[in-house]
Amino acid sequence: MPPQPKRKISKARRDRRRAHDALTTSNLVACTNCGEMALPHTVCPSCGFYKGREVIDVKKEEKKK
Repeated sequence: MPPQPKRKISKARRDRRRAHDALTTSNLVACTNCGEMALPHTVCPSCGFYKGREVIDVKKEEKKK
């Protein structure tokens, strides 16, 4: 059998260890073309534009599905 802890870990020590486990919200910015919220520095998933120019054609991909 593996060794067991000799003393109980206090609530304060346990909670300090878990201080960095909280989830963070994703940073969203408005698309300059359609105004939808999207991740920064990525192609907009709703319109396919990035930095004012069309990178992917979203309408053709929707018809294939």
